Amino acid sequence: MSLSSERLFGCVRDPERAAALEPREWDGLLRLARRCALLARLGAQIEQAGCMDRLPGRVRDHLLAMAAVAEHHQRSVRWEVNRLRHALRDVEVKIVLLKGAAYVMAGLPVARGRLVSDVDILVPRATLAAVERALLGHGWEPLAEDEYDDYYYRTWMHELPPLRHRDRGAAIDVHHTILPLTGRLHPDPRLLLDSARPIAGTDLTMLAPEDMVLHAAAHAFQDGDLAAGLRDLTDLDLLLRHFAEAESGFWERLVPRAERLQLGRPLYYALRYARRLWRTPVPERAVAALRRARPAWPLGRLMDALVARALVPTGEEGSSPTADLARLLLYIRSHWLRMPPWLLARHLGRKAIRRCVARSQDA
Repeated sequence: MSLSSERLFGCVRDPERAAALEPREWDGLLRLARRCALLARLGAQIEQAGCMDRLPGRVRDHLLAMAAVAEHHQRSVRWEVNRLRHALRDVEVKIVLLKGAAYVMAGLPVARGRLVSDVDILVPRATLAAVERALLGHGWEPLAEDEYDDYYYRTWMHELPPLRHRDRGAAIDVHHTILPLTGRLHPDPRLLLDSARPIAGTDLTMLAPEDMVLHAAAHAFQDGDLAAGLRDLTDLDLLLRHFAEAESGFWERLVPRAERLQLGRPLYYALRYARRLWRTPVPERAVAALRRARPAWPLGRLMDALVARALVPTGEEGSSPTADLARLLLYIRSHWLRMPPWLLARHLGRKAIRRCVARSQDA
């Protein structure tokens, strides 16, 4: 781990440390935080700790500018949620906000400094057609590049083809479950929908606290390649810290819920690396309860090595040959978990042919 990385981890965990840094120490830290999508969150942590006025002026300007960007993202999300509710006002459907949109609309601590690029929602699969018709009728358009992409999403994935509004450019992902239908794990979406909680002041809902953590874990370690790994792990860290304090019996419910939703392995990885990188206070009883979800020795050691190299920046640019290789292997892993081998080969072959055709047409 580079010196800038150590400073970044230290300042996010303990914002008071930021006030003690010399101006020359901030250069690499700021570049690294920006590259890891943690600059806005770093600023939010420092602001919350009351340390912003003790920073060098230029550093403060960087952090306040990024805070303005984050606030713009969140205003946009609030407006898009408003438009979403308007578009679906005549559709009888229970809308569950997911990920960043839920954090923002519920005012959770994890929303502070969180950049949000789109709105994700979960609806019952039986309502997909009605929801899609309503959104298309209010200016959203599918982003599928061709008939194959459309088929790919509708047949194999856990969501409709992404939709983007033709005027505002805002994106919405409409999910009917949280992991691909072709994947190794199949959490029952009815359990998620039935346990969803209302968001105060709205007619919308969000996942229950345990399910919110499990969805974040599944997104990072089952359906994702950890491309935004540090940000995803800070989400998990803040969610765990908040719910452990705000929800009585949270830790006692979390592991049984993971087992019921077939998400024990993603939760194991989430808790393991949140503890290692962000020192998340996870009770030993929760770790012990996940013993059955622990991977076999070679796989566990390999994941430790890959995650350490892919997530922990080794220099101010956050990259190195070993880090790039680790990210490539995690990317391959994410596809391996997403599809059975025969389907993965077919899918990647189709994509390769399409790229070759596109290159020949550009030549």
